[in-house]
Amino acid sequence: YGDWSSDVCSSDLKQRRRITLYVTIVAIAFVVIPFLFWRGTWFGRPLPDADLEQYLNDTSQPRHIQHALVQISERIERGDRGAERWYPRVAELATSPVTELRVTLAFVLGSDSKSELFHNALLKLVADPDVLVRRNAALSLVRFNDAAGLDVIRPMFQATVVKANAAGTVRYRAQMDSGVEGGTVVARIEQGAGTSVNVTTPVPGKVLELKRPEGSEVSEGDELLVLSPGEMHVWEGLRALTVIGSAEDLELLTQFERFGSADLPERYRQQAQIAIEEIHKRGEAVRP
Repeated sequence: YGDWSSDVCSSDLKQRRRITLYVTIVAIAFVVIPFLFWRGTWFGRPLPDADLEQYLNDTSQPRHIQHALVQISERIERGDRGAERWYPRVAELATSPVTELRVTLAFVLGSDSKSELFHNALLKLVADPDVLVRRNAALSLVRFNDAAGLDVIRPMFQATVVKANAAGTVRYRAQMDSGVEGGTVVARIEQGAGTSVNVTTPVPGKVLELKRPEGSEVSEGDELLVLSPGEMHVWEGLRALTVIGSAEDLELLTQFERFGSADLPERYRQQAQIAIEEIHKRGEAVRP
């Protein structure tokens, strides 16, 4: 009996140790794997010059290029003139076929408002086929005190209509009053035989209206839903109009200043007031 009891205790101890080891490994995996994923996607990790050079030219990994761009932008903001060595390569990326890369680039190019190379690249990107690239480029041009993107900034205060990109049966993924980010799948168009096409929104916003009932038949180009302007896009638009807005924008800003929006913080209404004052000052300055 004693020997059997000893063997059982030893077996139980080994079993507990195996369980403890297994739990420990799983716990480590839950910590390490997300960390490795985060480390691989987080653009704030500093890059030595050699790594930055490699990342900036790694055409097989667009996220590496994005990481390098963000690091270059941070160096510029810190006043590191050594970052200028990469300016030609950065400007070249305006012709990249990768939309996400151009979105990042259009933001980064506003980091040095004295660079004609960056300025010229932005003037190309403000006419980009992608709406987020155009908006980032227009906002970056404001840092050059250039109003070339004004016609891109004004629609940032307007609702966005999302249209069907194929014919079929519509199945909504987004619901009324739900918020969505740019690139979110808001609907699927079922085409039969188990095939479907995703409908994504080009910009963020909140669903204000569903234009077609769930399960209805739609044709390509039909309006599916309406999104409110994205909160951050409105904020950046107000800041931009403060610098480059004209008398043509006063009606919009006056309404904003008076009534604001129940969905937006008070600072938005205050920014509209500041923009109105600055536009009036500019108007006074150009009078003969």
